[in-house]
Amino acid sequence: MNYCERTRVCHSLITEEAVKEALRADKGSGAQLVSWKIKDFTRKGDNYVALVTSVETEYALGGGGKGQVSYVIKANPCHDAISYENVTHAIFLKEADFYTNLLPHMNAILQATNVGMLDMPVCYYSKMERKKEIIILEDLRTRGFKMFDRRKGLDVAHAKLALKGLAKLHAASLLLQERKPDSLEAKLLNRPWGNLVEGSTNVLPILERTLDTSVTILSKIGGYESSIVWVKNVKAKLQEIFENDVKSTKYHVLCHGDAWNNNMLFKYSDDATPEAVMLLDLQACRRVSFANDLNFLLYTSLTGDVRKPNLDALLETYRGHFNAVMEAGGGALRLGREEVVGEFRRKNTIGAIFGMVTIGVVLVDPKEAVEVEACEEGNFDRAFEEVKKKTLAMLETNPLLRPRFLAMFDEFIESGLIPSA
Repeated sequence: MNYCERTRVCHSLITEEAVKEALRADKGSGAQLVSWKIKDFTRKGDNYVALVTSVETEYALGGGGKGQVSYVIKANPCHDAISYENVTHAIFLKEADFYTNLLPHMNAILQATNVGMLDMPVCYYSKMERKKEIIILEDLRTRGFKMFDRRKGLDVAHAKLALKGLAKLHAASLLLQERKPDSLEAKLLNRPWGNLVEGSTNVLPILERTLDTSVTILSKIGGYESSIVWVKNVKAKLQEIFENDVKSTKYHVLCHGDAWNNNMLFKYSDDATPEAVMLLDLQACRRVSFANDLNFLLYTSLTGDVRKPNLDALLETYRGHFNAVMEAGGGALRLGREEVVGEFRRKNTIGAIFGMVTIGVVLVDPKEAVEVEACEEGNFDRAFEEVKKKTLAMLETNPLLRPRFLAMFDEFIESGLIPSA
């Protein structure tokens, strides 16, 4: 199926009954659906593991009241890669459980401590029938939230808001765990990255391919021989790295797991200053070190000229907000400055991996994004070759790629993660 055909199939999963149930959950049992229509708002390349669209509704209330409301819907992507059906289902199960189970409990704890709810949308409906999964969420655009241009890289103000949102999530998960010790023990939250379901297709080859592309980029640029050796060693140890990642330590929290700027919306004041953030897309959430999210965010969503000179201040922003939430909630853990820096550095390999993985996705022109239908069963080789081709072409055509890519390796050489030549 091409992109338009696949979108039409995904639309067929959105039923009137689902919209009615979401409306009643939002507006009360007396709300009557008058009309509804699907309105797409995302572009090719914005989403890969789900179709994201919206519905606009008109409704009536008892006593003659009327209103309009829109919802964002995440639906099964309806791709033809049958071998990934179990992974897709697990992803939806994990996100639905987060919104309908974990999020309400964490919000109740935070509200009781006057901290305020987590920076996330409300979920009004979910259906987890295999191959027909959908989740219906609050449409944050109606509250003024909007997406930041992923190709620009977050500035300090945006990054601090994102870090505060992550700190609140991390701290809230620990407070929940202290009150309900078994709350984060679900298998889906404690499996290594790339192994969502026992017996399912292992997606580590996806990372291996993107690391190969990074080796090619470094080879073309030249002068990064030690980095090439390091990347090859990381590729050979990917499974070990992710298996070690889920071994419990005192720093383990419920992480977002996919904390890059395309999974965040920002709200702005009248003078265009960012004043609030919302975290989206919890399909990759997992229980690992808090430093995973910090590395993921800082090495996928910031340019080197913003990240490096402001790193200490950014980490301190995270630490201060995490400790404030823990103190308000009566939690046991407090993070020291050296602890945060040390744990962040200990997880830099995670930042490097996902920095390499996302560089092409972050900087590619949306019109040039590889369509999901290229990933039909048996055609992954073609899809990856197309991604590699477009990424390598950006070395010559996109002035943003080279400095953003190399800044990451320069920092890791300077910190000692990558041996100097």
